[in-house]
Amino acid sequence: MGGPLPLGDPAPADGRFPAGLPVDPAVPFSAYLHVPFCRVRCGYCDFNTYTATELRGARQDQYADTLIREIELAREVLDEVGGVRPMDTVFFGGGTPTLLPAGDLARMLQAATDAFGIRDGAEVTVEANPDTVTPQVVQTLLDAGVTRMSIGMQSAVPHVLAALDRTHDPENVTTALRFAREAGLDVSVDLIYGAPGESLADWERSLDVALELEPDHISAYALIIEDGTKLARQIRRGEVPAPDDDLQADMYELADRRLADAGFDWYEVSNWARTPTGSATHQSRHNLAYWRGFDWWGFGPGAHSHVAGLRWWNVKHPAAYAQRLSLGESPAAGRERPDEQARTLERVLLRSRLAEGLPVEDIAETHRDRVAELISDGLVDAASALRDRRVRLTLRGRLLADAVVRTLTE
Repeated sequence: MGGPLPLGDPAPADGRFPAGLPVDPAVPFSAYLHVPFCRVRCGYCDFNTYTATELRGARQDQYADTLIREIELAREVLDEVGGVRPMDTVFFGGGTPTLLPAGDLARMLQAATDAFGIRDGAEVTVEANPDTVTPQVVQTLLDAGVTRMSIGMQSAVPHVLAALDRTHDPENVTTALRFAREAGLDVSVDLIYGAPGESLADWERSLDVALELEPDHISAYALIIEDGTKLARQIRRGEVPAPDDDLQADMYELADRRLADAGFDWYEVSNWARTPTGSATHQSRHNLAYWRGFDWWGFGPGAHSHVAGLRWWNVKHPAAYAQRLSLGESPAAGRERPDEQARTLERVLLRSRLAEGLPVEDIAETHRDRVAELISDGLVDAASALRDRRVRLTLRGRLLADAVVRTLTE
């Protein structure tokens, strides 16, 4: 069910923006649609998700209609400030969006399109558990306007999946990807490395299998132990070992090398995209919208939003979310307008992770001389900093990205 919501100012019941909020309709706009349902809770997961026994009155069969009410509210709020604009990207995340009938996802997408419009060539992604993907599901999503499927593979090694409490059949990753590919969707696979008991050879096996599938995009995330999760409790009790930082670094370097050899370019520290022919890109445009600080509205319980520097977040539980909307109220639990110092920290934190680099002008003037220190330490590419005035991480810099951020902000 995730950690606690952040502190902030109370959000008004009508969801209206503060007076004078400088909404710029020229800024790209995205929609995130959260589906908070899972069959089982993975031991490492800290996302705002719920199994059937945790719903306490919320109903999956009514969820699409509930979320559509928030879409209608968003249209009213944005229309009042001249902020309605077509969506550049849409992302169904979770949880497991494909636990809902594909027709429900299609209705949610249509409601968002009716409310805001959608640009030609927009990217529309659905996250999927491989056990839930069938040709019928894929066809319904394709007909609705979905362009991309992100499949949760995590690992190809059974004992690693067991350590993560992943219950899907590894063979279904292959069939799910084939169904999506045959329908003409772009396909991404998600991997996790550094699970308890996972060796470098295990990780290499997962990379081999992922590359054999020939996806367009691969995300590879180091396992992070979140407080309150089952895995954190197991480590605290000494039942399983904590992740080994040195081994995770070796795994990252192996992934970067193998993916580059297979024609994938890194564009964010944990994300690689196949280099296409022509001008199209297989990068996740939706995630790039977050990293570049564009506007987005997050729909669903616990979802976060950002428009014109205003940030807000919804109540977490699906039952509380549904109750608010049934009363005609905003589901927002709180909101904030970060000051310039906080916005600078965020820009450095997010944009430094991109292969395109962080513009030096985005660093506080008092800290720009520290770029030279990072170049000297081999963390930042010298040519990019001197020629393009951009802080671009080296491979070593990607392994120590948090240290780079601290140097540029503290």
